[in-house]
Amino acid sequence: MSLFRDAMPDPIRRRGLMLVVSSPSGAGKTSITRRLLELEPEVTLSVSVTTRKQRPSEVDGVHYHFIDEARFAAMVARGELLEHALIYGNHYGTPRGAVETALAAGRDVLFDIDWQGAQQLRGSASDDMVGVFILPPSIPELARRLTTRAEDSDDTVRYRLAQVANDVTHWAEYEYVLVNRDLEQSVGALRAILGAERLRRRRHPALNEFVQQFRAGPTAA
Repeated sequence: MSLFRDAMPDPIRRRGLMLVVSSPSGAGKTSITRRLLELEPEVTLSVSVTTRKQRPSEVDGVHYHFIDEARFAAMVARGELLEHALIYGNHYGTPRGAVETALAAGRDVLFDIDWQGAQQLRGSASDDMVGVFILPPSIPELARRLTTRAEDSDDTVRYRLAQVANDVTHWAEYEYVLVNRDLEQSVGALRAILGAERLRRRRHPALNEFVQQFRAGPTAA
């Protein structure tokens, strides 16, 4: 069952939120977000488009929409992406339509994106966004995770490790920071953040109308 699901009464319509999770490569962001989706069926994953080569464990349309450079450029030109960035030599972006539809319907949307995309979203949709930055426990542990997942070449692993120093400088741009020492503990912390953010007053535009019934006092039978 979703945490805090029944904390607000049904008549109060809630606008969905954008839960943006970022981290250096290998910090465990993908494992954490996949587990969150298993436990929170009311959360929708924003499936990014990317020009990156598909990994063996990835499914097109589930983990990413894998497209070529020409199609990506066309989507940018038509304004079809909420954000887009060049990361580790590949393009990534968030399709706009599905996200806007979900938020309006009161569904929360999970974003597994880097700090560049998070900056763009904050600039255009800060009221809807909650940012969480995931840190690894140490550089040696980060190197071990990148190596043992065996889905990237040695050159790619070295390149990603070299980018960590730049990536972590953006931690202070996020509302929450988690150090991923243990997967289940990190998932629990992320669920707690989600539950608290769902209760923020600004996400309940009909709350004022709901409260008016109490200010009006009892009505005659």
